[in-house]
Amino acid sequence: MEAGPRDTAHDGGEQLSPDGPDETLGGVTDDGPGADEMSPEAEVEVELRPQRRLRIWQLAPIVIIAAGGSLMFAFPLAFEFGDGGAVVAMLGLLLSCCAAGWGMMAARRVGHTWPGLPERGSGQRPDWRVVTAYALLFVGAAVLAVWRVARLR
Repeated sequence: MEAGPRDTAHDGGEQLSPDGPDETLGGVTDDGPGADEMSPEAEVEVELRPQRRLRIWQLAPIVIIAAGGSLMFAFPLAFEFGDGGAVVAMLGLLLSCCAAGWGMMAARRVGHTWPGLPERGSGQRPDWRVVTAYALLFVGAAVLAVWRVARLR
């Protein structure tokens, strides 16, 4: 038994031929819309995939480690911890920097970029002035942090 359309009109109603209707209105039909159905407006493309976002379960460990590291960095600087204060402060600085790197990698994975830098996969080269500004900002913060911890000794 073959699968196909069934001819169920037994009482002499409209019968179909094996290859479709015998006549069409207006001649041969096109597969697309007619000229009057086409709109002169621009088409809008819609992304069918869901937007990638950072979830709370992805952000929570990053935030917890960053908060712990910043507290470890701040308390020895604010209060006298003796000889071990510099070690605790450097460990806190290391944890904070690791959490910042982890957060940047997670953000990059979902498609976020730093302000002024092109999107990932766009083929554009980053502006050297923006890269230089970010490098100077990072080096300046690192020098100030190490200098502050070194003053504990």
